[in-house]
Amino acid sequence: MLSEILGAYLFAHPNKCFSDIFIKKLPFQYIMRICAIGDPHGNLNKIKQIPLSDVDLILLTGDLGSANLMRKMAFDNIERKKQGHEEIEYTPAQKKKAFMEAYTSTMRIIKYLRRFAPVFTIFGNVESSNYETRKQSRKIGVALPYLSNDLNALTNVRVINNRIANFEDIRIGGLEYFIDTNLVREFKPPDYKKRLAKAKRETDKAKRVLRWFNSLDILVCHQPPYGILDKVTAKFAPKHWQGKHAGSKAILQYIKSKSPKYVFCGHIHEGQGMKKVGETEVYNLGVGGHKIIEF
Repeated sequence: MLSEILGAYLFAHPNKCFSDIFIKKLPFQYIMRICAIGDPHGNLNKIKQIPLSDVDLILLTGDLGSANLMRKMAFDNIERKKQGHEEIEYTPAQKKKAFMEAYTSTMRIIKYLRRFAPVFTIFGNVESSNYETRKQSRKIGVALPYLSNDLNALTNVRVINNRIANFEDIRIGGLEYFIDTNLVREFKPPDYKKRLAKAKRETDKAKRVLRWFNSLDILVCHQPPYGILDKVTAKFAPKHWQGKHAGSKAILQYIKSKSPKYVFCGHIHEGQGMKKVGETEVYNLGVGGHKIIEF
């Protein structure tokens, strides 16, 4: 898009050259267009409906691939435990099939999007880190591909988990998915003490990352801030989850203290919408929803 603008300017001013423009700066202010996209979940047809031809950067809120098999396996066992039954022990082949469904659909989504603009993404609860993939691979005795490595190897793609990305002087922070302690306390899952301890470690890490981010123009995170577009009402969710808030208090506190211009999230798909927290515009982009902003 920028090259088209430069070409038009040079056509109208034939005595100018590119060096004149870059040394003296453009005689107008270039407007940067950023498209944030909510959890694609492998739905390439929906992603293809988004107008991307004039976009300079694409941001993704995680949950890139399809998690249909993963979700069914997890929720079936949640329901079985609630009824007092033993969990189903899925075979290595079944576990690999679920993993590869997410991996393959993720790569398909990203390879499509990178054709239009650079892509910055975080990981949601569908994606596996290299550590998690290695651990799962050893556990089931089956080789699995490393998503993070394969994404970062692609031209025009960058995984920004717990990192700051500066794009044309726009400061963007990417916070990977974590389980906040308030979620465990509110939902009271089985193995409560064990899960609370794990959540505390993850929340402490997230708080350290957010402190390091300091001031941002844009925060990209997976789950919404607590109490903001985060109420569980999805029909497929267990009954004892209904009406509860699944957002993060750590993220909410960061927004209140640092006031980034924009926050883009997903995770609680039924919470799709926009709400302001102070001066910050918080967008839950749901499944494949999008918002184009200008800087």
